[in-house]
Amino acid sequence: MSTDHGDRPVTGVRLQKVLAGAGVASRRVIEQYIVEGRIRVNGAVVTELGTRIDPEHDLVDVDGTAVQLDAGKRYVMLNKPTGVVSSMKDERGRPDLRRFTREWPERLYNVGRLDADTSGLLLLTNDGDLAHVLAHPSFGVTKVYIAKVDGRVSPQTIAALTRGITLEDGPIAADKARLRDSSHGSSLVELTLHSGRNRIVRRMMAAVGHPVTELVRRQFGPLRLGTLPSGHARELGKIELGALLTLARRDSPAEATPGEAREKTRDHGQHDDQENG
Repeated sequence: MSTDHGDRPVTGVRLQKVLAGAGVASRRVIEQYIVEGRIRVNGAVVTELGTRIDPEHDLVDVDGTAVQLDAGKRYVMLNKPTGVVSSMKDERGRPDLRRFTREWPERLYNVGRLDADTSGLLLLTNDGDLAHVLAHPSFGVTKVYIAKVDGRVSPQTIAALTRGITLEDGPIAADKARLRDSSHGSSLVELTLHSGRNRIVRRMMAAVGHPVTELVRRQFGPLRLGTLPSGHARELGKIELGALLTLARRDSPAEATPGEAREKTRDHGQHDDQENG
């Protein structure tokens, strides 16, 4: 980051030009934001209109919300149907994610996985840095699932899920759990978890005596599935993307360096073998 000072040579692009190009607002409005101290570059508030940045390396946020300066980055929400594996190319020939990405020219990859029998929200992107952070074991992005299970789930069972139970790979507790419905010999349970352990929802419910018959992920971090139909995909809106980038930048683990992420971009559908459903 640099600022203009007399005739000395400067580098970079003016901040207001970069943010206008990113669709934040007009240059005039952005200049007002700068004067008001509403914009930070690499965590530092900037108030000089001559501020220049390197869009490829500097991180910018407006009113505390991160901004993506690279127009080549794509972020897509998919409502994955059951029967589809979370891979861009399945070696066993099973239905994979490629059919849902054909309308975008970029080569997209899934962030984490849902097992074939689990439906719901899956994030697809070509942003290797973001994907590596979100898939990193220490990140623990919050996910919300709705599970249809056998039997009538009691309040005591809901309490046990939040208090904690012990599985074969150690103790686990839901961040939140609530019973949404119980009728005709089955129940709907909503679980909020930040664990990325393999098939964790199914194993937790089986451990308390209520095997899962259907499972859908409704939320991934700040992203909500909403009314997106099964088998459909859409790009994230500006507010959704800002919230996701802000979360990732704030809580990025030290190990998830940009260089490391770029090297691993093409493997996001494969290196994270945790099937969160």
